Amino acid sequence: MTASPKNNLPLLILASGSPRRKKLLGQLHYPFTVQPSMVDEHFSGNERPSDIVQVLALRKAKDVATGQKDSIIIGADTIVVYDKAILEKPKSAEEAVSMLQKLSNSTHQVLTGVALIKTDQDGSIINQLTFYENTGVTFGKLEQAEIRQYVASGSPMDKAGAYGIQDDRGAFFVKCIEGDYYNIVGLPLHLLYQKLKTFAPEILKID
Repeated sequence: MTASPKNNLPLLILASGSPRRKKLLGQLHYPFTVQPSMVDEHFSGNERPSDIVQVLALRKAKDVATGQKDSIIIGADTIVVYDKAILEKPKSAEEAVSMLQKLSNSTHQVLTGVALIKTDQDGSIINQLTFYENTGVTFGKLEQAEIRQYVASGSPMDKAGAYGIQDDRGAFFVKCIEGDYYNIVGLPLHLLYQKLKTFAPEILKID
């Protein structure tokens, strides 16, 4: 979705190229543009996962905010944590297989950090906010053949933890969740909506 804001309202920008986040943000029914951030997503393993996702989300939002006037920028970052280890996007098919083997018949955490930035008429940052959501996900027992079939589809390769709960096959792995489903997809809609009520209420009043 790419459109101009109405009635001189601020421009809303999603600092992510994720088609899943784009679809979820579209549920606000406010026009927005997509401008993926190109910043380095490196982080220190010594930081808490909740801090990591917020730092990375803010880094992305700040990168896109540069030069943007009268705008609200949304940055987001999602990680999967299993047994205190962070599972990022797999770098190979074998790494994806290994990740799914670990998640089989166990519970892991999905954390999404979100950053909101507001700029003024000069393009200066006048307000910023970060927050995160945590959802528990329990997998059933996965067979080796179904893991490899899913990995062969290519779908896990651009997703933290090597799976997408919204995927046709990935959905079958999830036995139950505790928390916000949309957080697992990549954007905690309920929490985002609550934060926007005070951070940028003007973008929630448009039809």
